[in-house]
Amino acid sequence: MHEFVLVDLIGYLAGSLTTVAFLPQVVKTWKSHSARDLSLAMLAIFTTGVLCWLLYGIALGRWPIIIPNIVTLLLTSAILFFKLKESLQL
Repeated sequence: MHEFVLVDLIGYLAGSLTTVAFLPQVVKTWKSHSARDLSLAMLAIFTTGVLCWLLYGIALGRWPIIIPNIVTLLLTSAILFFKLKESLQL
């Protein structure tokens, strides 16, 4: 297997695993309508970091970085939205 293809496959695998890791939290937050136990600071920092990774991937034109970070950004943004909505209602 060509080295470049193997590196891309590792990138896709890493991105998929780290993205899928957020799915259970999104589902739990959606079902419970509560993000009370989640840290707003952590969510804001992490979401900003994911956005930076996405911009980095776009700058490099590297799909193994771009695709997972688009999905992760959507998932973390959803959780952040629930957290902010909940925080503003208090």
